[in-house]
Amino acid sequence: MGVTGALFASTAPLRRELARALPERPFGVRFWDGSELAPTIAEEGPLFMVRSPAAIAHLLRAPGQLGLGRAYAAGELEADDLDRVIGLLDSFRAPPLDRATRARLTLAAVRACGLTRAPRIPASELRPRGRRHSRERDERAVRHHYDVSNEFFALFLDDSMTYSCALFSRGASTLEEAQAAKRELVCAKLRLHEGERVLDVGCGWGSFVIHAAREHGVSALGVTLSPAQAELARRRVAEAGLEGQVEIRLCDYRDLGSLGGERFDAVASIGMVEHVGSSRIEEYAGVLARLLEPGGRLLNHGIARLRHGEAEAGPFSERYVFPDAAPLHLSRIQLALDRAGFETDHVEGLRQDYVDTLSAWIDRLDANREAAERLAGGERLRVWRLYLRAARNGFRTGFTSIYQVLCHRSQR
Repeated sequence: MGVTGALFASTAPLRRELARALPERPFGVRFWDGSELAPTIAEEGPLFMVRSPAAIAHLLRAPGQLGLGRAYAAGELEADDLDRVIGLLDSFRAPPLDRATRARLTLAAVRACGLTRAPRIPASELRPRGRRHSRERDERAVRHHYDVSNEFFALFLDDSMTYSCALFSRGASTLEEAQAAKRELVCAKLRLHEGERVLDVGCGWGSFVIHAAREHGVSALGVTLSPAQAELARRRVAEAGLEGQVEIRLCDYRDLGSLGGERFDAVASIGMVEHVGSSRIEEYAGVLARLLEPGGRLLNHGIARLRHGEAEAGPFSERYVFPDAAPLHLSRIQLALDRAGFETDHVEGLRQDYVDTLSAWIDRLDANREAAERLAGGERLRVWRLYLRAARNGFRTGFTSIYQVLCHRSQR
């Protein structure tokens, strides 16, 4: 990577065609040769730095969000302020381009590339294979997201390694306090009692099962698809002296129903449902219902989409962040829970809490950028810095929210 040109490359035609196609521009573009396309709208907007012809080549190879994402992940496209970029992408609507304009832009982009090799697809991109939400594909998607290393996550999560929305709205002043408040809120809603059997679906690094066992005397099972998570979670359980009360299992949630009659008094699903998918949501609800004793309680905590008619996720998130993650609408989740025999007792939205949580994570990751790059590499760090900000913007603008749905299995 570097600020390089290519033989016979010229940015002048591209600058000219971009100026014609986008006469009202709330952003600027600086090219590798030092030339610039200035913004035309007075409001302060972001400056994009196109560092080499490879950035243009990525866009020619995959026009749209995927090409932009590849150029950004590879470090060939930078911006002076990621938050302003995200705001721009959320608000700016380019004018429609006729066929002749698109052809001129394409030819100008080719001219800007000059004679250069086609750039490699960034190593951090995952192109999922197989049937969507099959066991094998889900496992691969989870590993892609989490196996960036436990040490990387520790740079921005709280001391308990809780990777889900914290609870700031009850008076917490630190991320650690807010995550402890969230874990205790889940325990209180589930009305946990000493000696009960509790399941945590998608247990992460074990923070909830450790808290529930230590503070409420329950026996807990946590399941995850990430070997790295399972290894550290087991170590943390041992350090807490809870090996007799807490088990961590490397297991797909769909396999829990085939364990020969294993039942639980309560189930916590925290940050899991958004990865199930619309094709599996009925199965997910049915598995959890079968695992609960009659009258048993479920706390389903997950991200949900608020807007209708928009894509579940963009190609950048699909390839670089969490493949196949697809937050559903709350109504769809509740329909599946109803059909599985659950009765809803309480629903609570925590949208602002997730804005505050993501802000804390962003600040911590930015404060540890050098260590993060050593652990994950420049590509993955760039992806995560953009991903966390885009997620925060989604909660701020009402694209997504997060809900805790408390329900119980019908006695019938």
